[in-house]
Amino acid sequence: MPHDALLTLARDVAVEAGELAARRRAEGVEIADHKSSPVDVVTLADRETEHLIRELLADARPNDGFLGEEGGEAGGSSGLTWVVDPIDGTVNYLYGIPHWAVSIAVVEGDPDPLTWRALAGCVTNPVTGEIYTASDAGGAFSGNQQLRVAEPASLAQSLIGTGFSYDAIVRGEQGEFVARLLPLVRDIRRFGTASLDLCAVATGRLNGYFERGLKPWDHAAAALVAREAGAVVTGLGGAPASAEFLLAAPAELASALERELANRVA
Repeated sequence: MPHDALLTLARDVAVEAGELAARRRAEGVEIADHKSSPVDVVTLADRETEHLIRELLADARPNDGFLGEEGGEAGGSSGLTWVVDPIDGTVNYLYGIPHWAVSIAVVEGDPDPLTWRALAGCVTNPVTGEIYTASDAGGAFSGNQQLRVAEPASLAQSLIGTGFSYDAIVRGEQGEFVARLLPLVRDIRRFGTASLDLCAVATGRLNGYFERGLKPWDHAAAALVAREAGAVVTGLGGAPASAEFLLAAPAELASALERELANRVA
């Protein structure tokens, strides 16, 4: 299946899933469970939305694998795996903050960000109607508009995004680090939805973004969007982006930011 067909499928499924999640949000949110901590929630809508995505993808591509935030991993025979976050930014979703997303990517190889090759992905914010898409070597788009990262900026003139762990101890360490970084940059933003933060780098709304502890489904689609828009997406020391660390920024800023981060990340 060509990348454009995979991308069309990712987009169509993400839009339909987003419509379901938005309806459920309007009806009222019910917490179903907790994940890493009592403040890291799962809603019934997370589970229902992922179930819909899984069914739609299985109908279209029955031989592909699946890796979802709520439903775990299922292998396939095609060599392709769909990596899905049904509602990225669940706490925003819970509170009615209009900054959450559905994220769907298809990757080649094992569903491991250290080794996979992302082929196509879609991130959509159903509240704003923004739809971000990208395919390998095919560019990144918001609707029909091709995306490019912001013009190069110095570290001191850069608006940087980040995120925090739901583990209280780790969050405290991250807060201390951000306090040390803050005087070195224009300012720091924490929006609470990693996939949309990475897309913000692609659109130029952020100059750069970094975070520790991201899961594969948090960045599978959005890292491809950022990369195809011209960002360097990497871990520390040239390692692939992973749960250990992810940094996304234009090349010159990425180098400057990584020099600071390498000395400061615990």
